Order: sequence, then C-alpha cells, then structure tokens
Amino acid sequence: MIVGIIPARYGSTRFPGKPLTDIGGKPMIQRVLEQAQKAHRLDAVFVATDDERIVAAVEAAGGRAVMTRTELPSGTDRCQEAYRKLVDDGTLPDDPANYIVNVQGDEPFLNPDQIDGLAAVLDGSVELATQMAPVESAEVLLSASEVKIIMNARQEALYFSRQPIPYLRGVDPMNWHQHHTYHRHVGLYAYRADILDKITQLPISSLEQAESLEQLRWLEAGFCIKLVETAHTAQAVDEPDDVEKALRSAL
Repeated sequence: MIVGIIPARYGSTRFPGKPLTDIGGKPMIQRVLEQAQKAHRLDAVFVATDDERIVAAVEAAGGRAVMTRTELPSGTDRCQEAYRKLVDDGTLPDDPANYIVNVQGDEPFLNPDQIDGLAAVLDGSVELATQMAPVESAEVLLSASEVKIIMNARQEALYFSRQPIPYLRGVDPMNWHQHHTYHRHVGLYAYRADILDKITQLPISSLEQAESLEQLRWLEAGFCIKLVETAHTAQAVDEPDDVEKALRSAL
C-alpha cells in the first residue's frame, strides 16, 4: 500500500497561514490535495496538520485530515505521526511494508506524474526514495539553496550538499555543468513504514547540522536513499510573492 500524506503546518515565519492562502480561487492545501489525488499509484491521500482551520478546508474539499502536534520539527516527523494515528485508529493496516509519500504542501500545481514516478520504484526493498533533476546552469549549480547530489551506480545517494559536488579540477566553476552531469535534489520523499519509524527516532547528526539537510542524518545512520530522476518540477510557494509565480507556472 502506498499512502500520500501532505504535511500542512499553519505557522510559518515568512508566511503564516500559508496552506489557506488563495491560489486561483481555492485554498492552496486544496490545490495540493487535488493534484495528489490524481496520482494513480497512491492508494489514499491524507493531510497532516496542526490547525482546525486547515482541517475544515480539507474536509470542505472532500478530503481527509489528521491532527498532529504543532511542535514537530519537520514534515517527515509530521508524516510519521499522522501515519501512526491512521494505523492506530484502524484507518490503515499496520504493515511495515507500506510506503508513505511526503507530498509537499506548498506546491499547488504539483504534477501527479511526479508522484507516480517516485512511487513506481517502491518495490518493498527500497527503504527511502527521493527525486533529482539534471542541473542545466551555473546559477543553479553554484546556488546554496539548490541541493546537489552524488550517487553510486545503483542510483543510491552517496551525499547531498549545498556545495557543487564533485569539484572539477582545472575547470572554471562557471563551466562545470558543461563538463559533468550534475543533479539537484527535488524534494519529494517516500519512506517505507518501518524505516520512517526508525529515522524519526534518530538524533540530529553532525552532517545534518553542517548542511541543514535532514536526509544526511539518514545517510549517516546507514540507511539507503534511492534516487529517481524526474522531468517535473513545481513552483513552491514559500512567501506571498510566490503566489503569482505559481499561477503563472500553471498557465
């Protein structure tokens, strides 16, 4: 079974109430929910939130929401708590081989094919999975806000970094992307249920602290992250100015 969970926290330093912001006549959380429900490989979709106003918006759109604690540190933790609640109340079967796909709650026009592309590799042996896309410009490669990935021959992550990796000796960094195939991280995650329980119990790691990337905690602990290339990327709404960008991207 593959379950989609959309973490949607009400509080945000840059954009309080972001999940309820109007995106072309609908709350953003409804837009995300509707896109996730179009994915063929998801057996069910839920919203994990900490606010009754978001619950009301989800239910008004015909969706299902789960209340979680406000103080949870990440979307991964919110997915885990919501999933456990759904298992405990009998909504979902308690099967360690279930998968949970963490659907970003701030991408109102996420392409359902992107979700299906990730879900396609969830064969029971995969512990964790996420997506990547080729880097096509020096601007993206050198940006600290774009996370770069190196991987092994089985397309399993070796490392994630805000720095461009690998370093190309003797080549101008502005031209690195023309001499090597770099990949950037696209932040859609899938977790096997038993692994999700384990990674949310791990202490913060030194590499995670250094790069401010939670997936490095999992790698340091010895878990395997499968990488799936995608041609789909969605405009995220991180602050109010991004609403118009998201609407333009959907045209």
